Amino acid sequence: MFWDSRGMPSRCLVVDDNERFLFVAERLLGSGDVLEVEGAPDIATALEVFDRFQPDVVLIDVSLGVESGFGLAHMLIERAPDIASRIIIISTRSGEDYEGLIEDAAVAGFISKSDLSVEAVQQLVAGLG
Repeated sequence: MFWDSRGMPSRCLVVDDNERFLFVAERLLGSGDVLEVEGAPDIATALEVFDRFQPDVVLIDVSLGVESGFGLAHMLIERAPDIASRIIIISTRSGEDYEGLIEDAAVAGFISKSDLSVEAVQQLVAGLG
């Protein structure tokens, strides 16, 4: 599990323009007090939440309406370079569809929305996924 220096559950930011998915992801990842989760529907909100919430892990949907999840990943890495290994790209599509983009973004990797779980996030960030 991810824990901060005070022994508290880590913070996870989920960025997705689908309100229903945000609701489900926040409940799924926040169940059992494992992760403290905040959601954001767009890049502007995600940047504000990122600065205020200082998440340990960030999950970003590939497509944020007309905005790019990869663009947001680059913005976050510019703000906090150490977050790169804790950014996970998510989508309903296969990770193979975005293989080159994920590699170019230098993020932790990809999780399909259907496979999203606390364990999947932990394994990927730990380099086991």
